Amino acid sequence: MLVLVIRTLILYLLVVVAMRIMGKRQIGELQPSELVIAIMISDLASVPMQAIDIPLLAGVVPVLTLLVWEVVMSYVSLKSKRMRRYISGEPSIVVYNGHINEQELKKLRFNMNDLMEQLRISGCPDISNVQAAVLETNGQLSVLEKKKDASSGLPYLLISDGEVNKNELQRAGKNMKWLRDNIKYPLDEVFSAMLDDKNQLHIQKKGEDDKK
Repeated sequence: MLVLVIRTLILYLLVVVAMRIMGKRQIGELQPSELVIAIMISDLASVPMQAIDIPLLAGVVPVLTLLVWEVVMSYVSLKSKRMRRYISGEPSIVVYNGHINEQELKKLRFNMNDLMEQLRISGCPDISNVQAAVLETNGQLSVLEKKKDASSGLPYLLISDGEVNKNELQRAGKNMKWLRDNIKYPLDEVFSAMLDDKNQLHIQKKGEDDKK
């Protein structure tokens, strides 16, 4: 019995450490790949707990393997925007300025009942009052409500992680020439550039400390 208790505590601590290394997201905010890893780790750790005849390493090694794999994939996603898109996907704008993007809903297999349910949960059941509704990569719907006294348009992230986002550039109605003319630095020195709803460009260079 004492052996079983010790094995259980060791595996428990291992799983807790694994979850801490993966990050501080809540279960409902995990990316698909992170959720798969979390489920697999819990299943693998439960096997040696239930059967003493199975070596403890039979649970420890697979858990450590998945943990290392998750760290590697997180690093790759951080360095490569293309890999991040394959692994985690991209946010999708399903409502913009009160207009529903039907093609995007079909692509996401997201029906009107799902959309209305999420809008009600967000406290904005009237689509005409929605400035933008974005389905995030974790499956949650972010809703920006229209404001009567100020513009509340969805900002355009023209450059993120040092890479030009051509889709956002097109959505903003701008081109590469405009971007180069309005950014004082070489584009490869820019970490992020965001165009707000007042047509103001907010730029942060690579390696620039945020002292605010």
